[in-house]
Amino acid sequence: MSSKAQKIGLVVLGALIGVSLSLNYSAVAEKSVQQPLPVEELRALSEVFGSIKNNYVENVDDRKLIKEAINGMVSGLDPHSAYLDKDSFRELQEGTQGEFGGLGIEVGMEDGFVKVVSPIDDSPAQRAGVKAGDLIIKLDDTAVKGMALNDAVKKMRGKPDTPITLTISRKGENKPVVLTLIRAVIKVKSVKLKELEPGYATIRISQFQEHTGENLASSIEKAYQENGGKLKGLVLDLRNDPGGLLNSAVAVSAAFLPAGDLVVYTDGRTEDAKMRMTAVPQNYLHAGSEDYLAKLPASVKNLPLVVLVNGGSASASEIVAGALQDHKRATVIGTQSFGKGSVQTILPLGNNTAVKLTTARYFTPSGRSIQAKGIVPDILVPEDPALSVDDGIGIREADLEHHLSNPTDAAPAKDGVKALSPAELREKAQKAADAREKVMKEREAKLKAGEELPDYQLDQAVRYLKTGKVETLAAVAAATPAASAAK
Repeated sequence: MSSKAQKIGLVVLGALIGVSLSLNYSAVAEKSVQQPLPVEELRALSEVFGSIKNNYVENVDDRKLIKEAINGMVSGLDPHSAYLDKDSFRELQEGTQGEFGGLGIEVGMEDGFVKVVSPIDDSPAQRAGVKAGDLIIKLDDTAVKGMALNDAVKKMRGKPDTPITLTISRKGENKPVVLTLIRAVIKVKSVKLKELEPGYATIRISQFQEHTGENLASSIEKAYQENGGKLKGLVLDLRNDPGGLLNSAVAVSAAFLPAGDLVVYTDGRTEDAKMRMTAVPQNYLHAGSEDYLAKLPASVKNLPLVVLVNGGSASASEIVAGALQDHKRATVIGTQSFGKGSVQTILPLGNNTAVKLTTARYFTPSGRSIQAKGIVPDILVPEDPALSVDDGIGIREADLEHHLSNPTDAAPAKDGVKALSPAELREKAQKAADAREKVMKEREAKLKAGEELPDYQLDQAVRYLKTGKVETLAAVAAATPAASAAK
């Protein structure tokens, strides 16, 4: 290393050690045992910094190098931790309030690419045909491989009415799918009520935002009014809900649970990360706010309830499903949820930046960890009768790089269950993929022809509310030509 590079490296090393010491002592001041700083690794970092400054083909601004070092340090922890610059921090704040600019996609990272967890209802992404599980490989002419998630999100966002072209790798497609979307101000209406038939309604929550609890209360009141003050059953649809604010998840759970019931608890390294959230107003209301749940009819606490989930149901939606399932307050129907059972805390830094850091894990009232496993429905129902319950969305938390482990998932294999050989696993996976591709193409053809597609999972949820049963897949397969052909 040249003398100039050595000087730069030493300065950086000194700064890094100083910052690390201050952060180390402030973050773990209560711990009696201090781990020594990895001086050799810090020296390597400073040497790389100096080498870049001295030898890279173009001059690189010091701020950019430091920012990228921070991004790498945080993003390497797990899929959900991230450094938020000024723009990202502002956009996060706007998003939780229900309005922001962009495409309307909840995304994560996998193998260096952007993967779609779920498109937001009535967004440019959903209208253009972006699907959960899509792998975004190019944004306009820029390859996504190696791009930080924050940078990819920033590139997807922009001024309303401006176009962006997404190149997507989609399971079942032989070539990339190219979609051009027009950016818009995304005003997310997180709660939608729909009457299914007299006495039965569905309330869909697409995201848990600041006002989701009170919007849910309004929807429940309206459903009662539209049915003469009496409801026979309600479907709470949390499919493809990527999550959101914890207090809103508590509010939704509290609408159906007795006061004081445990909704969720968290466990982490620090005392601040250990919480028990119960169904009481102080856990979902802002200080001084009126309790909007107090006005609900008393019968809502024992109203027959089904919760719908799928592989796109994540985080806050899994908290609600898990709480209602554990308290036996609702029957959960659908396919296994995403499995995001970690808590992210926004820690503001100087200059209007912040770090979004995973600080704890979520646990359901019975002590189940949601992390990398999700919520397993009481009744498994595929999204289409021609599919098996194993043919859901391919991407889940457990598929993401650096995902946290599940501390409670140590259940032994069931007796008498023979493990499939690698060849049998491949054959099963191929059959499932072939069946799914066939059904998806049929759906797309019907949509293009202007046909309204039935919602099989929702139909089965209503059937369960009426009869206590769902249609068996064997019966469906016998009566459905498409299902029989896909076997």
